[in-house]
Amino acid sequence: MLVRRLRVLRKSLFNCGVQAADIHTQLYDVIVVGGGHAGTEAAAAASRVGANTLLITQKIQTIGALSCNPSLGGVGKGHLVKEIDALDGVMGRAGDWAGIHFSILNRSKGPAVWGPRAQLDRQRYRHFIQSELLSTPMLTVIEGSVEDLLVSAADPEKPGRHKVDGIRLAHGGGEVHSRSVVLTTGTFLSGSLFMGQNSSPGGRIGDPPSCAGLSHSLKEILGLKVGRLRTGTPPRILKDTVDFSLTDTRLPDSKPTPFSFMNTHTHCKPEEQLPCYLTYTTAGVERMVRESIQNNSHIQQDTKGPRYCPSIESKVLRFPGRQHQVWLEPEGLTSDLMYPQGLSMTMPPDNQLCLIREIPGLQRAEIQTPGYGVQYDFVCPTQLFPWLQVKNAQGLFLAGQINGTTGYEEAAAQGLWAGLNAGRTSLSLRPLSLSRTHSYIGVLIDDLVGRGVTEPYRMFTSRAEFRTSLRPDNADLRLTLRGFEEMGCVSEQRYNEALRVRKSLNEALSALQSVSMSASRWRDKLGDFNISETKSTNLNGEEVLQYKKVSFHVLATAFPEILSPYLEFSERLKVEALYRPHCEKQKREMERMQAEESLCLPQDIDYLTLPVSLSQEVREILDRARPNTLGAATRLPGITPAAIVHLLNYVHRDKHRNHGAGKDVSCFDETQENPHKHDQCPKEVF
Repeated sequence: MLVRRLRVLRKSLFNCGVQAADIHTQLYDVIVVGGGHAGTEAAAAASRVGANTLLITQKIQTIGALSCNPSLGGVGKGHLVKEIDALDGVMGRAGDWAGIHFSILNRSKGPAVWGPRAQLDRQRYRHFIQSELLSTPMLTVIEGSVEDLLVSAADPEKPGRHKVDGIRLAHGGGEVHSRSVVLTTGTFLSGSLFMGQNSSPGGRIGDPPSCAGLSHSLKEILGLKVGRLRTGTPPRILKDTVDFSLTDTRLPDSKPTPFSFMNTHTHCKPEEQLPCYLTYTTAGVERMVRESIQNNSHIQQDTKGPRYCPSIESKVLRFPGRQHQVWLEPEGLTSDLMYPQGLSMTMPPDNQLCLIREIPGLQRAEIQTPGYGVQYDFVCPTQLFPWLQVKNAQGLFLAGQINGTTGYEEAAAQGLWAGLNAGRTSLSLRPLSLSRTHSYIGVLIDDLVGRGVTEPYRMFTSRAEFRTSLRPDNADLRLTLRGFEEMGCVSEQRYNEALRVRKSLNEALSALQSVSMSASRWRDKLGDFNISETKSTNLNGEEVLQYKKVSFHVLATAFPEILSPYLEFSERLKVEALYRPHCEKQKREMERMQAEESLCLPQDIDYLTLPVSLSQEVREILDRARPNTLGAATRLPGITPAAIVHLLNYVHRDKHRNHGAGKDVSCFDETQENPHKHDQCPKEVF
């Protein structure tokens, strides 16, 4: 509670009304550079822990801008949004306010991998974020461009250790000093825009890149390894020129699911939500890509782009002859534009128009803004501590695409964690780390700092070992209480609500367990719910709730005196009952995997034809690296925890067969393992 008292005291001393003219006379606790998704969460989190914070952005009017797709969440990404909200971040509440089409993705699978998602009204989202930040206590927001970092020696007797003391503004704006700096430069760090054969400096169309001095400081003064990545965005299409009768209409959920645990409903009423539309590419699209490829400098370069959200050019070249989905998504309740998800492209504008007119529904479409590509610098994230501070630069934190990730949600999650720790260290509090066993944010950061990236990193549920317990529905129970008691970043109102929810859920589970009877009596009580007749022992209410067609409402109707007080939590109780045995089994399985890290992998494994549930990507990675041990396999970038479990089971089965046949199952000497296995950033990207 010391953190809480310190935060309250400091908030009484500072406010957000500091004028831009006064910034040079103050020593800030935290300076955040960049007003994108990472920067907004970093600035808000640093302020919440009690740090006097300055946010510097090129344009205040672009704070909260959705630079690419007008959507939030999805499978894996939706988990991050829920966790950001559980730690009192801004993104979830902004999504509930600006959402115009809510849906849960992956419903055909279990609730642990459901993906909360929403289409957003661009203007509403930006206005909410700006209103939130500009009214946040202890946060000052100014317009400006950062030219350089102020760097000094952390210890004169230890060369190579630096200390960042603030920033230098461009165009003679002077120096601003601080105890910590958080860089959230997105695609603006030495950014270049590409369209056809043309390129120009920029991080987003209409906005210049960050000053070259910033990249110079990172590379030459701090000695950081810096690579180059790329991404892109599709053209924006005029809504009135689309023939929606030739597309497949997809309606939102009839009951919208909010992102924020503090909201019981979304701002947009169910009847006001807009549909999305699905169409597909044709052979004409592939023809246009191939005919224009010589005029497309972006796609011809070796710079790595996002594997899981590639441009249409990359799709055609990688998967010839295949149809690809194109989602036509509204950009707002009053917007006259549609966003063609899946059509990121960087060919010349004339070719873009010809391409989209090869797609059903878009034969007469007109483009308002052409698509374009972006290339930008990133810092190899293995040079960071798990609290996102640069290892050899005291006071410098990095978050977002500068760490090699892609996506709003990944950026915001890092921003929150970097801002929280920048605030804590500036107040002489110890930095904090999140375990990958407790959150997707922990998985994200552990993957980045432990494995590095060779292409833009995107979150998937398959990256988490304990995904049955890291569900969207329980992020508040996993993180909110710690966020208040240990981290100091959660409001008392949210904390009290999380306490109420935890108490009620525990009481409800106890009430369910108190109702116990035989299977036959349950059938008599509930009717035909296919409760197994082979059960020889009594079943309690929690076990019965695991049956697919049994809802908490059904049980509450049968036992109203005991269960009806908890109807508010009916959906959460169903999920909790469903997953409890799975969580216990998975935990035992992961403990077994961790105990067998030294298991030798046979060197004659044909990974490309393994009869196990491995993706083609994982097979290719294993075939190239050919790791000597299971532990070495876990350290390979792109290898998921689920893949390691499948590999472990296969090796045990194969070893058993080989022993039975009298074969030699020894592995190579451990000293023969790849000597570069710990060099997580390939040299060719620098």
